[in-house]
Amino acid sequence: MTNSEKTGLARGLTHYGDPDFALYLRRSFARSMGYSDVALARPIIGMANTASGFNNCHRHLPELIEAVRRGVLMTGGLPVEFPTISLGEPFLHPTSLMFRNLMSMDVEEMIRAQPMDGAVLVGGCDKTVPALLMGAISAGKPAILVVAGPMMTGRHGDERLGACTDCRRFWAQFRAGTIDEPEIRRIETRLATTAGTCPVMGTASTMACIAETLGMTLPGTAAIPAVHADRLRAAEASGTRAVALAREGLTPDRIVTTDAVENALRVLLAIGGSTNGILHLAAIAGRAGIPLPLERLNELSDETPVLVDLKPTGPHYMEDFFSAGGLGAVLRELRPLLRLETVSVAGETLGERLAHEPPYVDRRVVRSAEKPIFPVGGLVALFGSLAPGGAVLKRSAADARLFEHEGRAVVFESLEDLSARIDAPDLDVGPDDILILQNAGPKSGTGMPEAGYLPIPATLGRRCVKDMIRISDARMSGTAFGTIVLHVTPEAASGGPLGLVRTGDRVRLSVAERRLDLLVPEEELARRRASRPAPPPAPGRGYAKLYHEHVLPADQGCDFDFLRSYPAGDPSWR
Repeated sequence: MTNSEKTGLARGLTHYGDPDFALYLRRSFARSMGYSDVALARPIIGMANTASGFNNCHRHLPELIEAVRRGVLMTGGLPVEFPTISLGEPFLHPTSLMFRNLMSMDVEEMIRAQPMDGAVLVGGCDKTVPALLMGAISAGKPAILVVAGPMMTGRHGDERLGACTDCRRFWAQFRAGTIDEPEIRRIETRLATTAGTCPVMGTASTMACIAETLGMTLPGTAAIPAVHADRLRAAEASGTRAVALAREGLTPDRIVTTDAVENALRVLLAIGGSTNGILHLAAIAGRAGIPLPLERLNELSDETPVLVDLKPTGPHYMEDFFSAGGLGAVLRELRPLLRLETVSVAGETLGERLAHEPPYVDRRVVRSAEKPIFPVGGLVALFGSLAPGGAVLKRSAADARLFEHEGRAVVFESLEDLSARIDAPDLDVGPDDILILQNAGPKSGTGMPEAGYLPIPATLGRRCVKDMIRISDARMSGTAFGTIVLHVTPEAASGGPLGLVRTGDRVRLSVAERRLDLLVPEEELARRRASRPAPPPAPGRGYAKLYHEHVLPADQGCDFDFLRSYPAGDPSWR
């Protein structure tokens, strides 16, 4: 029996030059933890635990892990918990995206290096789910994902509050002077009141829906609230299924296929999901050797309606989505557009899952395909002289009156410049101008933060300006809204045309034509390129150096070039 054919404790033995000794020593140390011969003879299911004191979304994970453990034990497996890196969005500097790839490497190597026959991946917040999926796909062992689930809403007076979407709304009011310091502090205590991820269709909920569509979670589990008893039952069932997956040898590469990725892209469009979703889906697909060009996003967006009426674009929250029928209700409406032969960790095809009619669908929350919220998808890719490699706009969260617009650029050269000048009383800016933020992309030194949601300048906020076009090579939180163009590629720090824009230049946006153009003569741009200052020195050590040297651009998911799976062994593919 080869090492790869061995199971349980005999899998992946430590190298001492004597395999029999290695197994003898491993069994000896395992016995020091109190395991019996019966326990050690069972399939080993590793449970990746992403709980952390710096991750509020995951504070209930110990209870979920215990439920997974129950399911594994009831099915004849041996559950063994192991920690991984945890990415708490608001607690990481400069941004959690910078550490997504590091976490994916941690997950991949620990699944591969430790003796387990299958893995249960437990996590939920924005970058944790893609990191877990990326690592599991690369590791190549049977795996199933359990998401943390969304938190419940809070209350402020007669308003429901849902973490970041509402926090941005109230913060804009505070900046505009319509609410005072004591009230913003009261709101601060009521925005996030339970365990779980943001209760809107932000990045965490978007990625939970994508994971379920890809087939990496049990059907019907994406939208279960974090504090609901069904969340624990789903964790237990996932532990049970993990043992079966290990025995069947069903690995992620047989689940995350080209058809599954295309289904996930359609769902991303139909739920009005986060712009981060396209970034993470591209990275996940890249680990499976599946390209995801932005041109395909546009093709699907033109024929995929928006069906889910959740914040940040609608009035409802994830707890309403769960009660309304969840992702299953969306998938049934999209059925004519989906590839139905894809397989999930449940062992059934998507077609088999959708053969059963749901008991109830709340059409206030999940619309029918015949009566959608928008007839086309929530996201659209833009190309042009300002974004040769593409950019992304969440049109379902934008002001359609700005979709065809030409305006004067008001440029901020960095995050520091933005912070210093955006509220300056002498800032020369008008409501028809276009705000431009440079040097906030993957290689900028800031790790591509969620800074694309440029605030409305204070002078305009006091005039009740609610939206204006904002363009950057940064990202935007999935909980945010506005006419905001993101992920401009190539980024400014890599020499992209975004870095050549100067205040006063004319910029044109055309959603109808899928265009984003800088209206400056090429001769002038050539002069600016020649006089462009040298970029700041690259990081000299550690993970920041690795990130800067190997991170791919946004249209390729910001994964590391050496972690992608290349089709047919061709490393030239991007």
